Amino acid sequence: MRYLTAGESHGPQLTTILEGLPAGMPLVAEDINTELARRQQGYGRGRRMQIEKDTVEILSGVRHGQTLGSPIALVVKNNDWKHWTKIMGADPLEEGQEDEVKRKITRPRPGHADLNGAIKYGHRDMRNVLERSSARETTVRVAAGAVAKQLLALVGVTLVSHVVEIGGIKASADSSLSMEELKQRTELSPVRCADPEVEQAMMDAIDNAKKNGDSIGGVVEVIAAGMPAGVGSYVQYDRKLDSKLAAAIVSINAFKGVEFGIGFEAARKPGSEVHDEIIWDQENGYTRKTNRLGGFEGGMTTGMPIVVRGVMKPIPTLYKPLMSVDIDSKEPFSASVERSDSCAVPAAAVVAENVVAWELANSLIEQFNSDRFDTFAAEIKRQREYAREF
Repeated sequence: MRYLTAGESHGPQLTTILEGLPAGMPLVAEDINTELARRQQGYGRGRRMQIEKDTVEILSGVRHGQTLGSPIALVVKNNDWKHWTKIMGADPLEEGQEDEVKRKITRPRPGHADLNGAIKYGHRDMRNVLERSSARETTVRVAAGAVAKQLLALVGVTLVSHVVEIGGIKASADSSLSMEELKQRTELSPVRCADPEVEQAMMDAIDNAKKNGDSIGGVVEVIAAGMPAGVGSYVQYDRKLDSKLAAAIVSINAFKGVEFGIGFEAARKPGSEVHDEIIWDQENGYTRKTNRLGGFEGGMTTGMPIVVRGVMKPIPTLYKPLMSVDIDSKEPFSASVERSDSCAVPAAAVVAENVVAWELANSLIEQFNSDRFDTFAAEIKRQREYAREF
């Protein structure tokens, strides 16, 4: 599968076109709108979430609630567009109007794409950069992931995401929680954290950052259960599924690190405390006593739950801005301030869940016959039986 996204933060709409979904898969707009709503929730979000109530329009590739096998076009309208038509309009400016464009940006914000993008594409108004590099683009990435989550759910793969750290405040892991229990706790939490003991401390940290004109980051975790063993490949570097997931996580705005299972902790442990012993029984076939490697060996799924974490840096748009340099005058100035969140880690967990879903769904599409959904699902079922009896 593949998809492209298009659109600017304050443009008329965000668009994505998905290709490669099998024909005959049930899909309705509400499957996508549920994920879009989850993305907009979470403690620490800014005023943009009050303006935009994201819903999707399915413009092609679906008929009467079933995919056709042809490209699927999804659109999410920007409600704020009506206030930006002159600033972001596509029509050429009349002669002499160039200097009248409002909200022109010549002061790059540290930590953003502003200056590098302006240098790359030759933009003297860095709004041309920040409108596309904005995390608003993740709206349609979540929409694409929602379609992938629907496919995964129909073949027995479930996902959950949660926040494990915000601003240095860490949640305690509870390995006794089932996927469903973890999901229920997370969905009820304002910070999408399953540990009620640290929930308030996380919210206090977000409030303090906002009060000080600052921002804070954190760590999110995505767990996917039900993936059949042997998906991915060891034969080439670019066919390893864990490497594709790592790239997908780091491609999310503001994400700077990724790990699987115990991750970087493996560097501080002996091999006997890192690798997962293999066991077998009649009912489950091959499993592992532990899951320290996060569901991967040799770039392939083991059949154990996939556990991947991403590190999100603090949002670089600060209401107490850092110093920068005006690209026109070359004089030092405080960086430009755009509307922003003090912490978007809870929402980023939803984004991570959906980009992981896309990569997992794509790996199944690549490996199994996927023209028709019924034959696709049947092949995955046979793969699970084959691996259990191997």
